[in-house]
Amino acid sequence: MQALFIGQTYIDVTFITDHMPTGDEKHVASDYAVSFGGNAVTAAFCCAKLGIVPDLIATIANDWLGRMFQDMTAKYGISVHPRKVNASSLSFIMPKDGKRAIVRCRDDAHIHPFPLLNLGNCRALHVDGHQPDAAIHYAKLCREAGILTSLDGGGLRTNTHDLLEYIDVAIVAERLCEQMDLTPEKMLDYLKSRGCRIGGVTQGEKGLLWYDELGAVHTLPAYPIPRERVIDTNGAGDVFHGAYVYSYLANPAKSWKEHFEFARAASTFKIQKLGNEAGLPTLADIDLVRQEFEARV
Repeated sequence: MQALFIGQTYIDVTFITDHMPTGDEKHVASDYAVSFGGNAVTAAFCCAKLGIVPDLIATIANDWLGRMFQDMTAKYGISVHPRKVNASSLSFIMPKDGKRAIVRCRDDAHIHPFPLLNLGNCRALHVDGHQPDAAIHYAKLCREAGILTSLDGGGLRTNTHDLLEYIDVAIVAERLCEQMDLTPEKMLDYLKSRGCRIGGVTQGEKGLLWYDELGAVHTLPAYPIPRERVIDTNGAGDVFHGAYVYSYLANPAKSWKEHFEFARAASTFKIQKLGNEAGLPTLADIDLVRQEFEARV
């Protein structure tokens, strides 16, 4: 095991439409994609696509969507350690004008305790706060073992405050700032107060506001991609996380600035594709994005 990711599994149905029907009305979408979803789950697929295949503790149901998800993980060679739920979770995603509306159907009532794994040669843990008992258990273990711990703080979870005590790299969304009534700058102060060595706030078109090991605050601007090329922003943050974890594993001597620059190119690739799977970049894809946009920032 090189890395362990822990999260909630979704099957994402993403569709593009210029109209949402109501009542007995019908309408045909112009395009759609069906893919895996979930914050840490998508990040795990991204890491695998880039060349380092992680293990994954994820919710799995014994239904046809659950079997579909297991087929997806098998395609990427991801070792799944399932945590059983009664029904698979679904997301219906409608991207439009650089934003996305989402309807979720979620079963996170775990039937069994989380699996206990031998971490072996694991070098990184990435969690999104789902499966809070598993997240904090493995974060503590990894902190004690000197294994890098990473958090996707996409939203406020039941144990976010406690979990952050064991997180080395916490990259959170503006949504968490809103939920906690903090400005992005105050969020950085909060992450520092919880002991996070690296912290940041993703801000969409405004890029990443983050601090380094010395506490110095930096801005990593987003690439100036033309609006007409932005197809689907859903999953861009998840790809960002998966890409910086990959970069850390592949090039541990590089700085976090370099890891985040790599991840910025990965997420820029993602937003030009419909659905999570189509938006997973290869190393060659990331190189092409950087060649196109590096001189413009």
